[in-house]
Amino acid sequence: MYAVGRFSEIIWNGAAYSRHNIFSFQATAPYTVTSWKPDANDEVNSIALSPNCSDAYIGGAFTSVHGTAADHLAKVSTSTGTVILSWAHDANNLVNTLVLTPNGHLIAGGRFTSINGSTTHPYLASLNPSTGAVQPYLALRISGHYHYCSRAGVCSAKVSTTIYNQQLSHSGTLLLEEGDFTSVGGQARQQIFMLNLATDPVTVTGWTSPEWDGSQGNLPHGYPYQCWYGEPFYIRSAAWSPNDSVIYLATTGERPWNWRYFSRRIGLCDATSAFPARQTPVKHLWVNYTGCDSLYVAAADPYAVYVGGHPRWIDNAHGCNYAGSGAIPYPGMQVMHPGNGTPLLTASGKAQYSMARANADDMVITLAGLWIASSNRFGSNACNQVSSHAGICFLPYK
Repeated sequence: MYAVGRFSEIIWNGAAYSRHNIFSFQATAPYTVTSWKPDANDEVNSIALSPNCSDAYIGGAFTSVHGTAADHLAKVSTSTGTVILSWAHDANNLVNTLVLTPNGHLIAGGRFTSINGSTTHPYLASLNPSTGAVQPYLALRISGHYHYCSRAGVCSAKVSTTIYNQQLSHSGTLLLEEGDFTSVGGQARQQIFMLNLATDPVTVTGWTSPEWDGSQGNLPHGYPYQCWYGEPFYIRSAAWSPNDSVIYLATTGERPWNWRYFSRRIGLCDATSAFPARQTPVKHLWVNYTGCDSLYVAAADPYAVYVGGHPRWIDNAHGCNYAGSGAIPYPGMQVMHPGNGTPLLTASGKAQYSMARANADDMVITLAGLWIASSNRFGSNACNQVSSHAGICFLPYK
């Protein structure tokens, strides 16, 4: 198992290991930390492995790996930790996400406008896994960003166009992209879009929704697609159902900008939601609200939808930073029925799983169970009521 983020030390079984922003460990008991030590000098946001796991592609805020200059991007040996110098490794800004597709393309997303010598594929580029060269396979002309103001005239900070996250379908032919943009491939898109990887060049599918893209305007005749002005980009993560027929979204956003006029939550802000994966405009199948607590990650298997962030409640459609009518305590991570979004509870009606409110930021489902990566926000370190599990937690299938 390979893990990346922002850290300088790993503590396991009472021993401390000096590791800077990237390390590896055995994925089965006793989960031994390996000697692999690439030592990136700043945060690593994403990692993708070559098919035989001999190399790792990493992206982030770093400028040096294993003592070698590498701007935001590098290919690293998984045996030595050294940078593969024959692979181009230069982006002019953050690389947030990397995905290696089955048809042999490394898709890099971020805030960069230049990557490996090319300025023609800003924010999202296809790289040759063998050389790092930018490929014409992906040419989408991504542009624009969101900027909303409150009724009092207070406005969100203007941020640059960004690709923030991405998820490959189980079929390997479709790819979701989340970020801050308003135009992709000549089509109006906001928050999230779906790519068809089976075409060359890649094409933007018709999948979108007026519930987040503003295509039918705001209320009363449209949808509350704008969240609180301080969080204009709120769809932070998505997950495919095992058969790729449904997409689950995890969002921040606090609340719709005009929520105080409604007795019940509406829209997608600070919620888990499900949408059909049809390649046409769609509307939600179900929504489950935290009550103004953010979610940053989603994952799904045949039995459940898992989300994480720093929630306190689930089924909280009537509250914002308090437990409204019908709210159920469900802190840190939440688990729902994939068909209708109802929370999975114990026989006594309590949360089936829980975490400290530690800002869970990534989840990986394997045949063995669910891995969760998080921070130690609020000094928290418990996962499913077991202490000393800040950072990485594993919940095995029973």
